Amino acid sequence: MGEANETFYDVIRRQGISRRNFMKFCSLTAASLGLGPAFASKIANAMETKPRIPVLWLHGLECTCCTESFIRSAHPLVKDVVLSMISLDYNDTIMAAAGHQAEQILEEVKQEFKGRYILAVEGNPPLKDDGVYCIPGGQPFVDKLKYMAEDAQALISWGSCASWGCVQAAKPNPTQATPVHKVVRDKPIIKVPGCPPIAEVMTGVVTYLLTFERIPELDRQGRPKMFYSQRIHDKCYRRPHFDAGQFVEDWDDEYARKGYCLYKMGCKGPTTYNACSTTRWNEGVSFPIQSGHGCIGCSEDGFWDQGGFYDRLTSINAFGIEENADTVGGTTAAVVGTAAAAHAAVSLVKRAQQKRAENGDK
Repeated sequence: MGEANETFYDVIRRQGISRRNFMKFCSLTAASLGLGPAFASKIANAMETKPRIPVLWLHGLECTCCTESFIRSAHPLVKDVVLSMISLDYNDTIMAAAGHQAEQILEEVKQEFKGRYILAVEGNPPLKDDGVYCIPGGQPFVDKLKYMAEDAQALISWGSCASWGCVQAAKPNPTQATPVHKVVRDKPIIKVPGCPPIAEVMTGVVTYLLTFERIPELDRQGRPKMFYSQRIHDKCYRRPHFDAGQFVEDWDDEYARKGYCLYKMGCKGPTTYNACSTTRWNEGVSFPIQSGHGCIGCSEDGFWDQGGFYDRLTSINAFGIEENADTVGGTTAAVVGTAAAAHAAVSLVKRAQQKRAENGDK
């Protein structure tokens, strides 16, 4: 485990990182959180003065994609988060300890940092048959989750498995897989959904907790507003094609090659709240829509049971009214055409008036 009073700055100085690079890191971190440049100094102060946060990362029913995403974070670099900003004392996927030695760490942190550690949960507990369908460390995961949540200051539900249930809870849900917030009801819970969540979103949440010593502002579903306040559709680079009624009609048709909107191919971007179209994946390189595949809405509750991935949405909010996207293109074209005609008419009238005025002056 990390030293109880060791700060982030203590660690990076020991690693030979200069003050200049430290401040650059703080600026990049502020930017990744969507905060202004002024917040870089606040982040720096927190890194210099506050002890690292003990974090226990539990795994229930899941595929480990959240951990895989987390270790690929670029801003801030996950090595800085894991080795410096937090004291990641338990994560059975990436920790060196195993068996009884690993399980003993949980008890040590629970006692030494009572009320101060963060409990991060990847996956969910199955409740059927007393939780027998997920037995890590020799006990049902649901029991381990409840026990370790007792003395945590807050919980983070990593991914859609922990946040909503995801595929494990899809109908008919034979193991009675259950989201974390329906098992732990007396602690603050930050939901960071996605299958998996974006790496920089995950590290950004941890950075915010360390810097401000409070959970970020959440939406009504418990998700951090700084990452989940806008629909993917709102900032999608294909949005102009949607507004113009230009859609891909079939995979790899000429419209697909032109980069038209994927709405008709089942894209759930208009109803999905996430940072994919702004933060993107793989150090900001791309995201599914940019790669030619529509959004499947993996960060939304019940996405697995909400119809097929390629079934188009029947209606969405567009132009301030409820409008079907199949007709919005034609409507838009008509509106634009009418506006253009009106503009042309006004221009002709103005030119005629100007010409009469010039002739009268002569």
